[in-house]
Amino acid sequence: MNRTTRDPRRPERQAGFTLVELLVVMVILGLLASLVLPNFFGQAEKARLKTTKVQISTLSSALDAFALDVGRYPNGGEGLDALVHQPGGLEQWDGPYLKRDVPKDAWGNPYEYKAPQAKTDYQILSAGPDQKMGSADDISNND
Repeated sequence: MNRTTRDPRRPERQAGFTLVELLVVMVILGLLASLVLPNFFGQAEKARLKTTKVQISTLSSALDAFALDVGRYPNGGEGLDALVHQPGGLEQWDGPYLKRDVPKDAWGNPYEYKAPQAKTDYQILSAGPDQKMGSADDISNND
């Protein structure tokens, strides 16, 4: 008998998985996901916090370079944009002090810059994970 003809005495067997086998696999995948996903999301939040702190540190370094060249930190009107675009009337400006535009924090919000009242007390703030400025999870260069 060749392979293309079927023996009529044997029932044809269909390949595939039974419903029970599929349910067992689904349960196993669900259990694995319930163990792995919470750890993954916790790591993602830690990465956002770390990224924001690194960006604030980079902005602080750029502000210090600006102050060395110009003799002062940007005022409130100039803001962090003075690190990328030369403010009018500053001939000593030797920027840009950042390779790209001023970044946003890890949650997509702009950094808040508080110009110094004294010579060196500027502040760079991120609203943090809750994205509400003035709450306990704010991140700043003074942390």
